[in-house]
Amino acid sequence: MVNIRTLQPDAASELLASEEVMILDCRDLADYRAGHMEGAMHSHDDLVEGLIRRGDKDRHMLVYCYSGHRSEHLTEFLTQFGFKNACNLAGGYQAWQSWVNQQTA
Repeated sequence: MVNIRTLQPDAASELLASEEVMILDCRDLADYRAGHMEGAMHSHDDLVEGLIRRGDKDRHMLVYCYSGHRSEHLTEFLTQFGFKNACNLAGGYQAWQSWVNQQTA
């Protein structure tokens, strides 16, 4: 298993504020359409394949799913292909929404 970088929502927010970050939502399309992080792209096989072909391996990426498990696997996959700045969002979209709600309460 490859070591991957996992960020808590507060650290992910700091990264998003300080760097140009590609945000990948690897939930199913219906969940993505129902709501997603601002600027997120729905991650599908063609998108991931294109990322690997283009080889912009220094780009910052934040990967999330609903709870953080599926995104952990995609982050590991990207890391194995040399994307050294790919990060998994701990707790996924569920944790992100909870954190955002706490910030605005």
